[in-house]
Amino acid sequence: MKLFKPEFWTRRTNFFSILLLPLSLIYQFFFYMKTLIVKERNFKIPIICVGNIYLGGTGKTPLSLFLMKIFEDRGKKTSIVKKYYQQHFDEHLMIQNYTNNLFLNKSRQAAIEKVEKSNFDLAILDDGFQDLSIKKNFNILCFNSNQLIGNGFTFPSGPLRERLNSVLRADVVVINGKKNVAFEKRLTNISKKIEIFYSNYEPINIGEFKNKKVFAFAGIGNPSNFFEMLIENNINLKKKVAFPDHYKFSKNEIEKIIYEASKNNLVILTSEKDYFRIKKYNFEEIKCIKIRLKINNEERFLEKINNFI
Repeated sequence: MKLFKPEFWTRRTNFFSILLLPLSLIYQFFFYMKTLIVKERNFKIPIICVGNIYLGGTGKTPLSLFLMKIFEDRGKKTSIVKKYYQQHFDEHLMIQNYTNNLFLNKSRQAAIEKVEKSNFDLAILDDGFQDLSIKKNFNILCFNSNQLIGNGFTFPSGPLRERLNSVLRADVVVINGKKNVAFEKRLTNISKKIEIFYSNYEPINIGEFKNKKVFAFAGIGNPSNFFEMLIENNINLKKKVAFPDHYKFSKNEIEKIIYEASKNNLVILTSEKDYFRIKKYNFEEIKCIKIRLKINNEERFLEKINNFI
């Protein structure tokens, strides 16, 4: 059963995060030991890693797709590499809707080997910042301005995969959302070399839903970010329902949503990732918001990557 992220992950001082702190320290210890034991492997192909330290919902996949299009437009034969997780099939389907060059494997190393044998010019590693067995040419660390690092603790006391000082391994940081000078200062205090960029989602089919009453649902890393995007784009959001990330919707659940929306004369909207998870049911009533990622100061961002690869 998939669960929502606990509310205490957003608050710095609370009973549950302190109670779980010994487990977080054990988690950190094993990750540290991993850094000492794991040997980094070099590959012939340049590898750009798009990763995060916050558990889900930081925009890694949209950024990976953005980079793929940029480099393919420049004549580079580009692949996306992901570790195969059965429960992440929604992400796989979404990526495959945009490209045939997705390489999935339970071993990221094995996937990259296949990319090399297929004569690609570049591999974009969607997730894998914590995979210390792969030498990356360029590391991008993603955050969302709404969540940033939550309460700042590592799992299970908080939502972080590793401590914030891991930014030392990154070449750039991309923050999706609003500018945050205080957070920028925290990052630059840790790493003097880090360069920070901002990204935003541009809904490309939002006009279809203007002047309509909307029932929105989402089962992504941070559903509140999806609902906020709709409101910021002046969508008349009458009802919203959040589900856990990678939620496996039953046909009956979708039928209930359709019935309630129909009863109240509402248009049903969901995220693109959710849409691909339920596409198999062939419900014409379910519509999705398609997004395009925009990077502020895009030329400098791409120049920075080119300098490394």
